[in-house]
Amino acid sequence: MSKHWNYWSLPLLTVLGAASRPGGEVPAQVSVRLSEWKVELSQQAVAAGTVRFIVTNGGSIPHAFEVEGSGIEKETGTIQPGARDTLTLTLQPGTYEVYCPVGEDSHKKLGMESHLRVVTANTGGRSSGYGASSMGPEHEPLAAAQAIRVTGGGPVIQILPGPFPFPDSAAPILRQFGDEREGLESQVKNGPYSNNVTPSSGSFTFTAWDKGAVRDSVDGVAEFTTQDGAPWKLVLDRVQTKDVPHHPRFGGVILGLYYHGNTGVHTPLVPTINSSVALWAFGHLYRNGALVTDNALVHVMLLSRTRRDGDFALACWDCSKNPIEELQLQILPPPGEPKFAAPGGFLFINWEKSSSKLAE
Repeated sequence: MSKHWNYWSLPLLTVLGAASRPGGEVPAQVSVRLSEWKVELSQQAVAAGTVRFIVTNGGSIPHAFEVEGSGIEKETGTIQPGARDTLTLTLQPGTYEVYCPVGEDSHKKLGMESHLRVVTANTGGRSSGYGASSMGPEHEPLAAAQAIRVTGGGPVIQILPGPFPFPDSAAPILRQFGDEREGLESQVKNGPYSNNVTPSSGSFTFTAWDKGAVRDSVDGVAEFTTQDGAPWKLVLDRVQTKDVPHHPRFGGVILGLYYHGNTGVHTPLVPTINSSVALWAFGHLYRNGALVTDNALVHVMLLSRTRRDGDFALACWDCSKNPIEELQLQILPPPGEPKFAAPGGFLFINWEKSSSKLAE
């Protein structure tokens, strides 16, 4: 459970900012709260000079805090859930990026970033409160819209329920998952990331746009057969930008992510991978031409190759150095609707030699 973040319990010096520093002798203090997937600052602007960041990990997995800008790039060590660390820096006027660098910036790409404006000392800083900005919309950083076109290729396989092949490697990481641990441990014994695979066939092509926040989008179609010979079709036309029922929670489109396995990001019941794209979406799902649901929960990744040729068993615990060519498609029934007519009630299809290119 996340700890309550009480703004009114912050030291008065933190709330007033650097304007209260007599002669600049006392560092300004900025309280920072890290969680999945946010960096919250007690103030968005502060006066130039010595600044002391008091960083608390209010999340459920390890995080860290980094400040970058104006020639400075400094970070704390890894901060465990519930722990605190400090970082004291001398900052010149300018805008600084503050973020969590864990997982080769994977946490940053998941939304753990913000900005701190440092102004000349005679201007003083003022608190803007969490989620607000004193920079004004004309100064907010704008993320360039990115798009990727992915085409499934090579052998196609369906992954059926079975035991996870690396239980001893995953066990230490599973202990960090709190309330979700029991469900994940049951998947170690009989879950979707198994060596129980069967040949399939089909095609999958989609375009995904990473535009930030709620503006992400996807357009694609997958057609495949399952172990019983039934034909399925999935039409993707909208992403999921709210919480999805996994831990930690994700949504939307993310390009270029290093996670899973021993990274501390999402479930360890997938080997450590690099991905060109990961997305969470809703889909229109058909079986034998008949509509099954308009709200199937869909997760797609184009990632480092995890399965070997021939028997397509999981071949590595850390697969992050392998070529990015494995396209995974997972489809789950929405809450309150029946399980699918497939082993385990879900669909998990892989295209083993897939490709991608940047799109407009």
